[in-house]
Amino acid sequence: MPADYSKERIVVPRFNEESGFYTTPQRSKIMSKIRGKNTKPELAFRKALWAAGYRYRIDYKKLIGKPDILLKKYKTAIFIDGEFWHGYNWQERKTKIKTNREFWIPKIERNMQRDHEVNSALEKLNYVVFRFWEKQVHKNLDDCLQKVLTHLNAYEKH
Repeated sequence: MPADYSKERIVVPRFNEESGFYTTPQRSKIMSKIRGKNTKPELAFRKALWAAGYRYRIDYKKLIGKPDILLKKYKTAIFIDGEFWHGYNWQERKTKIKTNREFWIPKIERNMQRDHEVNSALEKLNYVVFRFWEKQVHKNLDDCLQKVLTHLNAYEKH
């Protein structure tokens, strides 16, 4: 992460019983089903991008933030973020977290902070960063894709 980041890093406590956090077996089962890669919105976006004739890398580990979709030739990074994990409408939703607030609030706020750090670092490397919410892709795939395609077409003309 960039060393010159101006805000103080948010510290997230460990999620374990020794730290005072408890979870039920049912909650553990639900949480184990959550995927970080190859989510339905990601797959839909990748399929549409491929159909438009663009080739890409997925979860590119050599670049900060491991973009979900990377078009290296076009210096374009695309992230498709989950609403819960990345703090969609955070000020309103923050109050609705009822259990383990001491863990989840710093966890999500740190994710949001990291997203900002990653965006800044990629922009310093002259990448264009697109971030879409999962539900945005689910409801308006064509609009999201069009934003990226407009950028890629403009890039090709230079």
